[in-house]
Amino acid sequence: MIKTYLTLLLLATSATCQKKSATLVSAEGEAPAIKVIKTTGSLLTAIDVSKADLDWEQVTSQQDENKSNREIPKVISEEYLAEKVEQPPSPEAEAEFQRGMAYIERGKGHGREGRVAAHRVFERAAAQGHQEARKAVAFSQMFGDYSRWSIQEAKTVFEDLEKNGSPDAQLALGFMHGAGIGVEKSNQAKALVYYMFSALGGNPLAQMAMGFRYSHGVGVPQNCETALSYYQKVAKTVVDNVKFTTGQTIQRLRLTDETDPTIHMQPGSAPLESNLLEYYKMLADKGDTSAQLGLGQIYLAGGRGLNQNFELAFRYLLAAAESGSADALTYLGKMYLDGTPFTPKDYQKSFEYLMKSADKSSPSAQAVLGAMYMKGKGVKKNYEKALKLLTLSADKKNADGQMYLAELHYKGVPTNKGVHRDFKKSVKLYQLASQNGHILAYYNLAQMHAAGTGVPRSCSHAVDLFKSVAERGKWGERLMEAHSAYKDNRVDEAAMKYLFMAELGYEVAQTNLAYILDRGEATSLFSGPKDNNMERAFLNWQRSANQEYAAARVKLGDYYYYGLGTEVDHSLAFSNYKMAVDRHGVAQAMFNLGYMHEVGEGITRDLYLAKRFYDQAIEHSQDAYMPSKLALAKLAFVFYLEELNKLPLISFMEKTVGPRWDAILMTVSALVPLFLFWRHRQNDN
Repeated sequence: MIKTYLTLLLLATSATCQKKSATLVSAEGEAPAIKVIKTTGSLLTAIDVSKADLDWEQVTSQQDENKSNREIPKVISEEYLAEKVEQPPSPEAEAEFQRGMAYIERGKGHGREGRVAAHRVFERAAAQGHQEARKAVAFSQMFGDYSRWSIQEAKTVFEDLEKNGSPDAQLALGFMHGAGIGVEKSNQAKALVYYMFSALGGNPLAQMAMGFRYSHGVGVPQNCETALSYYQKVAKTVVDNVKFTTGQTIQRLRLTDETDPTIHMQPGSAPLESNLLEYYKMLADKGDTSAQLGLGQIYLAGGRGLNQNFELAFRYLLAAAESGSADALTYLGKMYLDGTPFTPKDYQKSFEYLMKSADKSSPSAQAVLGAMYMKGKGVKKNYEKALKLLTLSADKKNADGQMYLAELHYKGVPTNKGVHRDFKKSVKLYQLASQNGHILAYYNLAQMHAAGTGVPRSCSHAVDLFKSVAERGKWGERLMEAHSAYKDNRVDEAAMKYLFMAELGYEVAQTNLAYILDRGEATSLFSGPKDNNMERAFLNWQRSANQEYAAARVKLGDYYYYGLGTEVDHSLAFSNYKMAVDRHGVAQAMFNLGYMHEVGEGITRDLYLAKRFYDQAIEHSQDAYMPSKLALAKLAFVFYLEELNKLPLISFMEKTVGPRWDAILMTVSALVPLFLFWRHRQNDN
């Protein structure tokens, strides 16, 4: 049983994306029909896919390129821009910097230890005046992760780099002024100026910060079109770096989901325990194909608490492929198509692996082969073969097949009568692919909504889609780093990274930061009065709730109800609970609404509505059963008292004795037995 479901247990899940819908508009004409291929022989033979289709000019050109020296990276991560310098760094400083870069090369599984070692080397390069090394050390000092935590030293370096117009330094200074870190108090005007200049300089993180501010009206008038322009640029940067399979998995783990028993985490998102990992490795070494495939997948994409490691991924996938796994063959083909340090880009090897897998009816391999034919990547362009392969893949609900078939219908399918475009099919297929989390489908749908191509133009819908793409850039790794830091009790480091990502508009970061502040943690970073921290928590709950996170909406109602970080306002508490019920169906909010209707806080007292909400809470959640039943029992007693108050005798007593007749009656009832007892004792004496 364990072996049967092993691959499922090991799958690394990508960040949860919201499902988008769009109104479909028919295009003119009909797309050419695809006949179902029925054959007892090879599927690829029926479609006429063979090595003869390889573009040998591309193949040999790529092989020659592999033999040449690899381009030396100039920045530590793709979200940063190269610093402008009047004089190049000394050979010694550059050598130190490149030595540090080797420790953090993607896909080599260095992890935290490698980054700490890299920043030690960067510090030596920075001491010799290397500007990129200075910037790397300054960011590490600001976050307090791989170098000594010193916000003021980081600020000094950023101010120095900013004098030369560094967009990355402007981003950091904008964050400091916006979040009130390293400065006397927050200054949103200064933050906006720094973010704006950094965004104009091309920094994608600053563009995200500006997009979020204009989208939600944070410090600026709300303007959807301006937000669209910023998010569109970031999304383009992300899409330009998308790989077929070697991209980093970005997992968005909420701390609230891990502690709330009523919230069920998505399977395959929790970090993999070390003893369980060792068990899977043991099975893989013994030749278990499922274990080999699962480990290959998780090392290829990262996640589940493991770093990307292309060497281990290749080793496990090759072993699984030799055992006949079609999925392993597909992954190997994609690795050679993307190119990694252990599988240099090789169109011939990629094509051979994908052919073997596609001939085993692998929809993923059919999709990649179809994309290669459509784009002419390593093979000669052939739209007819691309259409057949992609249709086969899409019919099996493969996300890649759906996405590339949608692209083919959008750009046009060559026919005898010319190029035929079908926006209706394109939109439908993009929607299906986006429901499976395909980042390119999100991007293309966003483009269509932004331009009004094939669908009615919708700025807000386009912004949501572009934002989803932007948040899946490589910089999203900081969310996983922050989560790991929190679990390792490095709470201040986690809080600083969540604070940084919250400024960029990440709902998960806003939620987790508010959660940490709500629990009174990160005392070194937020050492001020508790009221200030609660105000910051309230702000982040509010921003998270505005991005439709249900638990944050309930917490926002709690803050208004109890006056945490804001003034007590029962009417606003009621409004937030009501939104949590109407939009998300949260049982906790239903219970709270029932209580507020029962006691008449924030709303007119109504016992019948109170009962309705208590009943709804029971229907929506088993966890609400016992507290709601107790509340209903109490409510029944209150109903009984209400009915008693309607009796004529009660009305007569109120008129003759007064509104306090019940207190008088209770007092008399208590004194009469005492008097009788006293008389009895007197008689005995």
